[in-house]
Amino acid sequence: MKAIQLNGFGDVSNFSLSHLDPPVIKNDEVLIQIKAAAFNPIDYQMRQGLRESRLMRSPILGRELSGIVLQLGPDVIGFKPGDEVMALAGSRGSNGSYAELMALNYRMIGRKPRHINFEEAAAIPSSGLTAWHSFTRMQAEAHDSIFINGAAGGVGRFLIKLLKANGVSNIVATAGSGESIAALQSLGLGSGQIVNYNQPGLKHLLITANYGKRFDYAVDLVGGTIAETTADVLRMNGNYVDVTFLGTAVTREILFDKGANILNIAAYAFAIENNLTWYGDTLNHLAQLIETHKIDAPAVNVIGNLSVETVQEAHRLMEGNRIYGKKLVMRV
Repeated sequence: MKAIQLNGFGDVSNFSLSHLDPPVIKNDEVLIQIKAAAFNPIDYQMRQGLRESRLMRSPILGRELSGIVLQLGPDVIGFKPGDEVMALAGSRGSNGSYAELMALNYRMIGRKPRHINFEEAAAIPSSGLTAWHSFTRMQAEAHDSIFINGAAGGVGRFLIKLLKANGVSNIVATAGSGESIAALQSLGLGSGQIVNYNQPGLKHLLITANYGKRFDYAVDLVGGTIAETTADVLRMNGNYVDVTFLGTAVTREILFDKGANILNIAAYAFAIENNLTWYGDTLNHLAQLIETHKIDAPAVNVIGNLSVETVQEAHRLMEGNRIYGKKLVMRV
């Protein structure tokens, strides 16, 4: 099979095209012909050798995909060759999704929503599962106020859809470009609910957008110094949803002084506990929500076919924060 391999930590020049033997499936695995692979910030963080690189089990990066089932292990239940599927493989597959094939435990696989294409389906698993994990842990109610930092990214857009579909509409979000603002407006957020984080006095603008009050929930999808503002606009004993583990020491100090309830969101925690069925069950639930039009499929930017150049461009766009409200996807 063809695959794009990382030959060492560093910049995008470390990717190369490789020709490898097909994966050999285990008893509880399926062999998937990958049709589309999506890109995630954790990909470039792994490439740089940052904390997330400890999760790597293969020099082939890529954590989510859609495709077609080719082959089944003897212990696989509920799938057959030809099924159209999607998955967040994380680091549990035979290799990453920058490849033509992957062997993966069947419990981690969900069915592709019927009326969308493979490129759209590949954009669901990582963002969808992370947003669903956040949504279910939050247990926000209709009267709660929510601030989402970095809401124009994949997780933020999915989370907004889930919140609004369940009657939670008092949402304020940040964006930094016209494209990102438009992406949030397409989700039904009004101009008063979107704050450009490049403006001076961001803390005051956010609290003003929430009718002069601090928020019941603050969701950090970015990290860094803006996480300090995210913590600062949270009310006392409020709920801080940390999806990045990239907040600063000042962020942690603010949250401690507020007595905040901190929800750490790490989907791979389920894999650590070997609760792999959560992946497949949740993906099937998300597929049902999309098929019944309770939420819609993610907007995607298909930037090319399987190649070194496509992977390099995707990493440059992610590092430069030039996603602009669309998930980056590669056809395979």
